[in-house]
Amino acid sequence: MELLFFAYRDFTGEPDKILARYGFGRAHHRVIYFVGRHPAITVSELLAILGITKQSLSRVLGNLVQEDFIRQRPGLNDRRQRLLDLTEKGWTLERELSENQRARVARAYAAAGADAVQGFRQVLLNLMDPKDRTRFVERGADTTLQDRR
Repeated sequence: MELLFFAYRDFTGEPDKILARYGFGRAHHRVIYFVGRHPAITVSELLAILGITKQSLSRVLGNLVQEDFIRQRPGLNDRRQRLLDLTEKGWTLERELSENQRARVARAYAAAGADAVQGFRQVLLNLMDPKDRTRFVERGADTTLQDRR
């Protein structure tokens, strides 16, 4: 458990400094990351991924929309639905926040080797609640962020 603690501390350290410049926290980072990962995601889908209350998401999302990092638009078939996308400003922040993390993961994977990476992936999957595992098992090995702009 200590390994996870120190790895998480170091993994989030640089993004935390960047977020602090904006007065944001880790919740803002998670929202930016998942909106970037899933363009046109609905608020309901984002709530399901993050596992937080509507009230918590509303506060964070409100900040990000007000500061022009995220754009909201009505759904195509259901106008009550809100679809979320990163703005150009949001994409810039997402890249800045994730750049160090991607490099850190790439270095760790390169040093560990393919078999260790596959084993680590399996450990992470087994740490998750079963309901969340399916989203990764269905997608297979491709769990990298792709710039979908």
